[in-house]
Amino acid sequence: MDIKFEAGINIAIKIPKSKYDKTVAFYRDILKLEVEEKPITNPTVSRTHEVKFGNNVIWLDCVDNYTHSETWLQLTVPNVGEAQEYLLSNGVETCDEIEEIPENMHWIQDPAGTVFNLQTTEKK
Repeated sequence: MDIKFEAGINIAIKIPKSKYDKTVAFYRDILKLEVEEKPITNPTVSRTHEVKFGNNVIWLDCVDNYTHSETWLQLTVPNVGEAQEYLLSNGVETCDEIEEIPENMHWIQDPAGTVFNLQTTEKK
């Protein structure tokens, strides 16, 4: 199976509630990046800010029950089902229970625990 993974434009930083406001201020006031709060309806993320980061977007996600921050990355593939089969054949299982996600996407983790959102490549 020939699967081609590509980096997506989205990076999510999951931030404990106690550090969230200072983190948003760091990106906005110290780094002077374009930061905008976006509405969100998610059972685990209470607030989110979009940060323009070159060609990428960093999502600063406030997670009320976290004790430390985590960085989550996006991977895109032409066919999520085929990629899932390929990953399973290489011992990588999905972990969709970690956060609510649309049915056509999956969460996976590398051996160090870095979380990746696996989704279909956007057509240009």
